[in-house]
Amino acid sequence: MQELMRQFSTILRQITQHKWAWPFMDPVDVEGLGLHDYYEIIDKPMDFGTIKSKMEAKDGTGYNNVREIYADVRLIFKNAMKYNNEKNDVHVMAKTLLEKFEEKWLQLLPKVAEEEKRQLEEEAQAQLDIQLALETTYANKAKDISTELCEIDMHLKSLKEMVIQQCRKLSTQEKKMLMSALGKLSLENLYRALDIIAETNPMFQPSSTEDVVLDLDAQSDYTLWRLKAFVKDSLEEQVKVNAGAGINPNDNPDDKKNKKRRDSGDSSGKTNPKRKKLSTL
Repeated sequence: MQELMRQFSTILRQITQHKWAWPFMDPVDVEGLGLHDYYEIIDKPMDFGTIKSKMEAKDGTGYNNVREIYADVRLIFKNAMKYNNEKNDVHVMAKTLLEKFEEKWLQLLPKVAEEEKRQLEEEAQAQLDIQLALETTYANKAKDISTELCEIDMHLKSLKEMVIQQCRKLSTQEKKMLMSALGKLSLENLYRALDIIAETNPMFQPSSTEDVVLDLDAQSDYTLWRLKAFVKDSLEEQVKVNAGAGINPNDNPDDKKNKKRRDSGDSSGKTNPKRKKLSTL
């Protein structure tokens, strides 16, 4: 861009040094020449002196590129041709200089277009770099948060295990109540409860048959307390769901569904999945 500005400055110097350039070097002396209708005809006055000052401006009010300067140079001559009729000397001088200027501009135009393309590519690349940097930052933050959450989760799990391990043993009565509560779980929650047992007792492998034999006395205190907490939370959630659906909380939800299917006379020919039955040793 600096090289283009240098070349454009050369063109300006050639135009301004022309013998007919003198009427366009400074702002039009509207009052001195008695041109009372000048501002009614010309919306934006322009001259080479104004262009030179704007090109040298350091306060951010200067030109951003050569196309802006080109537009103002054309405006100088267009204003003169607009205000003065074709036979007027100023009109002829402006038209002649405009033709010379346009000829020189056409020689510079390919370089201008090339530079503009390069700038657009640089701006696009800069935007892409910023976007990638933001995405990388967000990804790193997400990773850090995920790691922190994982550590917190592991810490909470460790604390929970420590608390459970320090709890007292369940009494025989509590085990009976727990066994009874297990029978009230929905099918989904029952499977989850059995998974809890299997997690800490590799010997316990629920079969795919209808009956599951469960010996609570064979389970660790840790497993029993986990199981008790899970059953308590699950039954409370089931009560809320059943209350909203108008179902008796003492009825097993899966038995209720099966009963509705039988009462409706399901003609699909498909048999309903059997619910696992728990029995104690």
